[in-house]
Amino acid sequence: MACQSCATGKDGQPKGCKNNGTCGTDSCNKLTVFDWLANMSVPNGEKPFDWVEVRFKNGRKHYYHNAENLTLSIGDIVATQAQSGHDIGMVTLTGELVRVQIKRKRIDIKNDILKIYRKASQKDIDIWSEARDKEEPMKVKARQFAIDLKLHMKISDIEFQGDSSKATFYYTAEERVDFRELIKIYAREFRIRIEMKQVGFRQEASRLGGIGSCGRELCCSTWLTDFRSVSTSAARYQQLSLNPQKLAGQCGKLKCCLNYELDSYLDALKAFPKADTKLYTEKGTAVCQKTDIFKGHMWYAYEGEWMNWHLITTDQASEIIAINKKREKVASLEEYAADIEVDTKTEFENVVGQDSLTRFDSPKGNKKRKNSRARNKKPVQNNVEANNNNNNTKSSSNSSKPKPRPKRKPNKRKPENNNNKPNESK
Repeated sequence: MACQSCATGKDGQPKGCKNNGTCGTDSCNKLTVFDWLANMSVPNGEKPFDWVEVRFKNGRKHYYHNAENLTLSIGDIVATQAQSGHDIGMVTLTGELVRVQIKRKRIDIKNDILKIYRKASQKDIDIWSEARDKEEPMKVKARQFAIDLKLHMKISDIEFQGDSSKATFYYTAEERVDFRELIKIYAREFRIRIEMKQVGFRQEASRLGGIGSCGRELCCSTWLTDFRSVSTSAARYQQLSLNPQKLAGQCGKLKCCLNYELDSYLDALKAFPKADTKLYTEKGTAVCQKTDIFKGHMWYAYEGEWMNWHLITTDQASEIIAINKKREKVASLEEYAADIEVDTKTEFENVVGQDSLTRFDSPKGNKKRKNSRARNKKPVQNNVEANNNNNNTKSSSNSSKPKPRPKRKPNKRKPENNNNKPNESK
């Protein structure tokens, strides 16, 4: 299920739209739905559901009535009904699963009825492709016009209708924008019907797509359709650093994935006592400094001794709190901390067959110098042994030492002959 630009070329190599993240022309594999009812046949006497799902640029989907009873399958290009003219889209879902999708999205099929005219001809596809090629250069000009008028808005995307009679400009803005003068410039410059549609920052990221910090495609552009509100409390429960640069996604808002594991963290935190609860001991009052949700550990420090932390488990903390409720105090936290064995030794095994990471740390000697010294020492030792055999007058301790080399006398330079005669009087 790929668009025209992703097909193979004449040499058999894939063309590709060269867009990083998602398809840049027709949203290949964007918000796709797996048809798990495709292999099931309709019971006898039942008619197949005559509605189909059609997808347009950047994941925009609508549901149309197949009034002409056309034989449609996933991947067919069809001409659909629009407010004026017709639009061109791709069939992404057929059969009974469309009924489920319509019910889930609460679409009124009795009043909001849009029809499919026909399967797109080659002429329709050519006009559609030419209109798509105009979108990128038009977006550059549209942004420049908005900057010239000093409007606080951003043109994020432009989508042509299939018959090239209308263009929809998607923009984002933090405040209301008076773009009446901008529409006049667009109509005079592009000579086409203009429709302005404001979208949120999350919707903009879902339309444009991209790669997230996790290395995968954005969730909002591949499968996520409902954008729930994300607060900083979700990061606090998961003990994440409140760094806006790391917590924000490409839309500039908090990442939607902060809500994925939030329920698991909340369930795990139910077994933890509240962090603001103090522990009263005979040694002093202890305050919670840190918690480890995965291991079930808590660190406490006495008031006035903030640098010394004592590690206890959640069960031990709950036990101390229960004793404090009886208006009793425990001896100290050290008694509970002594029962916990902390494995600080970490061993790493070479399971992949790689070399040691510290193999370059030890300094290597100069092999050439060692070889040259060994060569110089060998003949000296041989001479000493010969002398010992001939003359036994020297002691064995001195025979092993090589003779020192005589120092060279400095060369006396001869006076240069500059044709100067010596002084006769001297």
